[in-house]
Amino acid sequence: MSQNKKDGRPEARVAKGFRDIESAELTALNQMLQTIRGVYERYGFDALETPAIEYTDALGKFLPDQDRPNAGVFSFQDEDEQWMSLRYDLTAPLARYVAQNFDKLPKPFRRYAFGPVYRNEKPGPGRFRQFMQFDADTVGADSVAADAEMCMLAADTLEALGIKRGDYVIKVNSRKLLDGVRGGLKIADNAQWLTVMRAIDKRDKFDRAEVKLLLTVGRKDASGDFTKGAGLSEHQAEQVLKATEGEFSRPDEVRLVLQSEIRHPDELYILNRRQFFSDQPIFIEALNELDEMRKLFAAAGYGADRIRIDPSVVRGLEYYTGPVFEAELTFEVKGDDGQPVRFGSVGGGGRYDDLVARFTGQKVPATGFSIGVSRLQAALAVIGEKTTQALGPVVVLVMDKAEIASYQKMVKTLRDAGVRAEMYLGSSGMKAQMKYADKRNSPCVIIQGSDERAKGEVTLKDLIEGAKAAAAIKDNKEWKAARPAQLAVPEADLVDEVRKIIDRYAGS
Repeated sequence: MSQNKKDGRPEARVAKGFRDIESAELTALNQMLQTIRGVYERYGFDALETPAIEYTDALGKFLPDQDRPNAGVFSFQDEDEQWMSLRYDLTAPLARYVAQNFDKLPKPFRRYAFGPVYRNEKPGPGRFRQFMQFDADTVGADSVAADAEMCMLAADTLEALGIKRGDYVIKVNSRKLLDGVRGGLKIADNAQWLTVMRAIDKRDKFDRAEVKLLLTVGRKDASGDFTKGAGLSEHQAEQVLKATEGEFSRPDEVRLVLQSEIRHPDELYILNRRQFFSDQPIFIEALNELDEMRKLFAAAGYGADRIRIDPSVVRGLEYYTGPVFEAELTFEVKGDDGQPVRFGSVGGGGRYDDLVARFTGQKVPATGFSIGVSRLQAALAVIGEKTTQALGPVVVLVMDKAEIASYQKMVKTLRDAGVRAEMYLGSSGMKAQMKYADKRNSPCVIIQGSDERAKGEVTLKDLIEGAKAAAAIKDNKEWKAARPAQLAVPEADLVDEVRKIIDRYAGS
């Protein structure tokens, strides 16, 4: 029920967990989406748009055991009393689409999609109930070459967006490796295994000793809050740590580095981890797949500075079935408290071979990568990319209402030449019109009074340069004498002169 004021009028307010997105941010967003689309299409992916609403039973992942299926998703009933939900990601609709059109689709089927997704979860700082994702998926390919390609796609996309090499890394692991660890430790209890996974996932935040506490007896933080441990023995915890850490933890590993001609750190990692859980076929299978992916990366020229194996990567426990990967930004920024923080993950994905089978009963291999567009856009803003407010339209001021047709003709001339332009449509005077143009971030305004019209001229006022010049002028007398960034030009030269001003600031 909406909140009403005492006079009965509704309160103007945005829904909790949602936000309005204004022009400057939308312009930067559209440029970003165009860049991502360009990379995805170069890789051979085709666009697909699925509805924002699906039948709830098609989603699967978030369905609770209750009559109203709205935990995690926004749901409602249609006129036939069937439950429908807003999509919570772009992959579940893809699985439904593939199942519905399986016979006519090329295999593998390669598609990209972007759009808003919705989560019925508690919002928080920087965490909204609506946000945008941009996905690429290959359905029908069981080769790890498809997984490796997703990692390459992620690296190329970040660089195309302006993330410098060294400021990001694509980290690769395998759910099979983690399943092999579980089998080797003989952990049957799902809750205990979930606690183990959460501890592994903290490897990038805590040191080794603290992670070991999370795997065993539990950890107390500086505030005194206690996190219950997984209850593993010291020996089991060591097995987990050694199997899932990328750095060299034992002297004999260091000796192997010195004695070997192996140069790639991922190759050394794989070689040394074969001794752990060697009785678990799925663990060895994971190492073999990771090694094959490593060779593909190397052959394509992707070094460990861009893509590397990181066995601490943990993603959805019930979702992924093979290789998993995350795109992580590695540079530091200052948080609200002035302390350095890292942006961390801005995208991820992996192999999911069971989603289409929910509809068909037939296992269909699939792998995909998803960019968290909103989070990545925030990161680009921090590093100085796409932060400049987009130029607004050129504004033709209305100095004489009897000459509106002449002003409209100027606007038409500019638009026909591909210049974004508008005529002021309000009823205010020149001062208010200038303020309007400033708020629109116009590069310039066009002024034509009776004197200019008699001479066949227009006056162009460069608002950006004018603002800079005005800031350096001490008094009004000096400003009038200087008339900064203002020039009169023949009306026939209008388009060329306006373009000069726009080109001066385009991309700045």
